[in-house]
Amino acid sequence: MGEITYRTNMASEFYVLSALARLGFDASLTLGNKKSVDIVIIRPDFGTSTIDVKGLAGKNDWILGDSPLSKNANHYYLLLTFDGKITDLNNVPRIWIIPANKIVSFVKTSANQKTKYVSRKTIREQASEYENAWQLLKN
Repeated sequence: MGEITYRTNMASEFYVLSALARLGFDASLTLGNKKSVDIVIIRPDFGTSTIDVKGLAGKNDWILGDSPLSKNANHYYLLLTFDGKITDLNNVPRIWIIPANKIVSFVKTSANQKTKYVSRKTIREQASEYENAWQLLKN
């Protein structure tokens, strides 16, 4: 993992963790380089939910890798983009919160059939219901 990718991932995960804290969630960051769960939310009345944060510094697509996608009803993919302005601290990233059972309709596979990704263009055009949908995490 390159330095820029590492910093983007860290900035994205901590941005989300901060937002969750502000919304009153009891959330914790998981540690490690190869993980499919970045944040765990503990809700005494609803159980545990997990989040896989995918962050973009620029205007590329979100890479999901080659691991199987989660279908867990309490798992969410959180797609975050800084739209090429990651160093501008006045910039607020755009965020889409998509339940694991809904992400599959947005997933594409690379030409070599090895890497799954989510098109940034598709999300911007077809996933408006998930943009800033923090309320989904309360269900």
